[in-house]
Parts: sequence; structure tokens; C-alpha cells
Amino acid sequence: MNVLYEEEGEFRVGAVLAQAAASLQVEAPHGRRSKVKLANVLLRFEHPAGAELLAEAQRYAEGLDVDFLWQCCGAAEFGFEDLAREYVGRPPTPVEGAGVLLKLHAAPIYFHRRGRGRYQAAPEATLKLALAGLEKRKRIQERIAAWSEALARFECPAEIAALKDELLYAPDRAKPETKAFEQACARTGLSAAKLFERLGKLPDSHAYHLNRFLHEFYPQGTGFAPHPAPAAGPALARAEARAFSLDDLATTEIDDAFSVARVSSDALRVGIHIAAPALGIEAGSPLDAIARERLSTAYMPGQKFTMLPEDVVSAYSLDAGAERAVVSLYLDVSAGDLAVRGRHTRLERIAIAANLRHSEVEGANAAFAADARAGIEFEDELHLLWRLAEALERSRGKPATTEGAIDYVFRIADGRVRIEPRRRGAPLDKLVAELMIMANSTWGEFLAERDIAAIYRVQSSGKVRLSVHPEAHGALGLSCYAWMTSPLRRYVDLVNQRQLAAALTGARAPFSRNSDALLSALRAFEVSSARYDEHQRAMESYWSLRWLLQEQVREISATVLRENVVRLEGLPLATRVYSLPELEPGTQVRLAVEEVDLIERTVRCTWRETLGRASALEAEADSGQAGP
Repeated sequence: MNVLYEEEGEFRVGAVLAQAAASLQVEAPHGRRSKVKLANVLLRFEHPAGAELLAEAQRYAEGLDVDFLWQCCGAAEFGFEDLAREYVGRPPTPVEGAGVLLKLHAAPIYFHRRGRGRYQAAPEATLKLALAGLEKRKRIQERIAAWSEALARFECPAEIAALKDELLYAPDRAKPETKAFEQACARTGLSAAKLFERLGKLPDSHAYHLNRFLHEFYPQGTGFAPHPAPAAGPALARAEARAFSLDDLATTEIDDAFSVARVSSDALRVGIHIAAPALGIEAGSPLDAIARERLSTAYMPGQKFTMLPEDVVSAYSLDAGAERAVVSLYLDVSAGDLAVRGRHTRLERIAIAANLRHSEVEGANAAFAADARAGIEFEDELHLLWRLAEALERSRGKPATTEGAIDYVFRIADGRVRIEPRRRGAPLDKLVAELMIMANSTWGEFLAERDIAAIYRVQSSGKVRLSVHPEAHGALGLSCYAWMTSPLRRYVDLVNQRQLAAALTGARAPFSRNSDALLSALRAFEVSSARYDEHQRAMESYWSLRWLLQEQVREISATVLRENVVRLEGLPLATRVYSLPELEPGTQVRLAVEEVDLIERTVRCTWRETLGRASALEAEADSGQAGP
């Protein structure tokens, strides 16, 4: 005897070997033996053989009209054998009974299952809705197939073109347009961007890459919401010092300035002055909400997106000719060995005498290193600050940056790019870096000593993170370090400045260490800052590739970083060269530039010749650069 039974949602057949009170021992057609509960058995039969029964039953089921069966069965619950008997007008054969069972089971919108082998016809209204849904899905599948076919022929349906940005940056995989587009990508072997490029819908490669950033961070546009005018803040005493700033030419949010005054024949007073927007932008205010949403100014080659609106930046930026509220750190310095004898902080207003720009005073770097004059404004003050920076660096025992490593400045004008290398550790860069480190560490310690919450920058085991606890920054050799010197550009600095201002005035600090607002700001800043940096690097690599095309570079030198990875000379751009022979890191090679792809942001190069080892200085510079 054979049986038809249900197991794990499937219909199976087998020959009965033995029978117990509540189960059967059966052997499947392929020889596997198993125990089947009697409750799972739906049909017993002698002929045909099990495998033949299923095949013949399937053929019989294909000839049945499901709509006719639905009309025949009535509204009450029924068993499949009862319906089969009603349908054929006599006791059904095993093939007929099994065929009706398979048909019922395969039509769940017509027949609702009520138990093993038992069903109930769907109500007419329910069935109509289900059939309408089925027809709708069928039409959608037909549209998906038609769109996919057109895209594979590199023809772009209007429905796909209308969703271009969504398909590129945030595809909704529930939409039929997305399914069709992804099918076309798979068929053509092209990425989404490359397919749109082939379709003629991606004419501007720069806009494509920039829009990825804008779509993620400014989906409603880069403009600012309506906001109140920035507040002037409290009345403060006016400082006597004349302050000056030192920034890149494109800097509009001038956060920091310096002053130098001689107190006596052997004593100097150095001032580090930081713009104080926290005195006018209260926690929880509309302006604070804007800064909290953006979290940081985002920089791209040739453009930036500020954390604060332009009118707010203008109200607090340390612009030349203005008098601004600042948080000032004064260092009492010995005129001889430049040792720091004392430090004190105050809130005050200060006049800004000048905004120096690196491009205008660049000559001071070489002049200071050669102990010569550069003939620039505030030269004596800059020279003294550089000497102080050198002393501060020695006292910490750790450099502020990787000496000799190279940064790159991108200048974009009329679609053309100029890339200028800037070696880290130059005198002017060092003096700014060291004085900012001094301010951030001093004020971080100030808050830690008073047990006032702050967001600290912590470095241990080679990893940098933010914390609400004052922990060591090993790379800088500091017991604690809190960002406070860029409150116009970083929300963390603005938050910390509020805490510092409260401590200086004796007011209650806005945030406790366990404050949800403080912790959420910390977490949000870490995430957004990493994404900002990622987008910035992507745009730098894009403009580096644009430079290769612009200058029609056919061959270029490069330095081996590891295995088949090289860094191209004069560019912040690393790439893999698969034809590269096995060479030691630091080896210089000559490459042929074969192909530049601005959409995928890739360059294909082939090895031409090995030039030899890079100089020690060049190798050190490359070691300080990030990998690809």
C-alpha cells in the first residue's frame, strides 16, 4: 500500500512498510525511510506507484478550472475528497483525488486552508479583491519587464528618468522602477551611475558626486531655515591687545586670533582669542537647532557648506576691523626661554587688527627656518609665536602633526583645478596648531578640575574617539584634550564653549555628563564627521582625476605604498597597479596613465619602469598619508 501525506508544507508519497497505532513506517521513492504520523496521511492507494501518482495528479490538476471548482464547493468547509467526488460524480480515483488536492492547495486566494486536506471557499468579495491584486501585480511585472528590456537597449523610459536621483542615491527596492533598473544593471554589467551615463542622463560627473553628499545631508536643500538675528551677548570688558588671525584665503569663519604684548623686559603675554558664539546662541534656541542639525562645516574642494548661516557667522567671526566677544587664554611667557609661567582665561571683547592669509605670508615659512626676514605684517609677532610653538612642542614631547607629511590645497576656478602641496610642520602651520592645542588642553583641564561635563577627544591604542570623560590623548602627550577652538565650525566646540563660559561666570552649566543632549550630540557628531570626511576624500580624488585629464597627463611618477598600491606624485590619490612588479614600499616608479573614469573615480595605470628608492623625506611624507 502507498500513502500520500503532508510533511513540512509539502505533499510526499511513500510505500508503507509497517504500521503502528499512531504512525506508519514508509519508504520514499528514492529509498529514504521515515516515520509518518497517521494524522498527516491524506490518501491511501495501491496504484499507481507513488512517483507516478504525483506526476499524473499534477497533469490532472492542470486541466481543472479553478473558478469552476470555487463555484461548485459552496460556502461550507469541505475535504478535498468530497469535492473530488462532487466533481467527477463518483468515488474519485487516487489520481483524481490527488489532482483536486493539488489544485486547491495551489490556489490560496480561491480556497482558504482549514486543516490538513480541508478547505473553504473564499468569500466572493474577498476573492474579487485578491484577483484584482493579482492582476495588478501581473501588470506591474509586465511593466518591469518592458522597462528592463528598454534599459538593456540603452533606451530610458520616462518613468525611470524621473527617478534618476532616487535610483542613484537612495533606491527604494519596493518600487517597480527600482526592480527594473537593477535588473538592467545586472543584464548590462554596469553600475547604476554608469548605466545612466550610457543612457545620456548623467552629463555632469561633478554634479553626480556632489549630489550624493547633498542628498545624504541636505535633502531639503542647502539653505537655512528662517531664524532670528544672532544675539549680541552680554556686555564685556574690552581688551587692550590688538589681535590678528592667520587662515587660508577661503576661510570665512574666523574662529581664532592671536596677540602678543610685552609686559616687562623679561616677560611677554601671548593671547589666544577664540570667537564666542556660545555667549549669544543659547542651548535649545533656533540657532542652536540649526547648528545641532548640521554639526559641522563640510568642506569640499572649491566649496563648503557652513554649520551656521552667513549672518550668524558674520556676527561672531573675528573679521578685521571688528570688535568681537571672545574667550581669551593668556599665557605669561618668559622672554628668554619662552617658558610658560602662568595661564589665565577671561571673557572679553577685542579689536581685530588684521586677517592674515597663508598665501600672503607664505614667505615667512622659509624665512623663519633660515633665521631671515620675510617683510610681512605682524612678522615679529609671528616669529615669536613660532618660537613659542617650538617650545610647546618640545615640552609635550610629541609633534602636533606628522613632520614632512603633505597636505593638498585645491583651488577651483571656472571648472579648472589647481592642486598645491603643503608640507606639514611648516612654521606658520605649527604655530597655529600648537597654540590651538594649548587652548584645548588648558580649557579641557579647567573643566575636568571643576567636574564640569565636556566632550573630550581621546586617543589610545592608535584609535581616536570622543568621550564625556577626561581621558588621555596619547598622540599629543596630553592628560586631556577638548575641542573648543572652532565653535563657528564644529558643534562639539560650541557645546564645550557653553560649558566653559558657564564655569568662568559661575553660572550653572547647560549640560551634565549624563545629559541626553550631550551624549546624543557626541554620537551624532562622530557619525556625521566620519561621513563628511569620507565625502571630502571622495571629492579630492575626483578633482585629482580631473587634474590628470586637464593636464593631459600620459605618464606620471608614483611611490609604492604596499604590494600593488602606489601614490601618484603631487596628488592625494592612491591606486592599484596590477602590472607592478614586486617592489619595496618607498620605491619610485614611472607609470603610464591608460584610462581615467570620473564616474567610478578610478584611474587605470600600467608600470613602465622602476626609478629607485624615494628620499628619506619623501618616504616619511608618504607614510603620513592615508591609504586608498
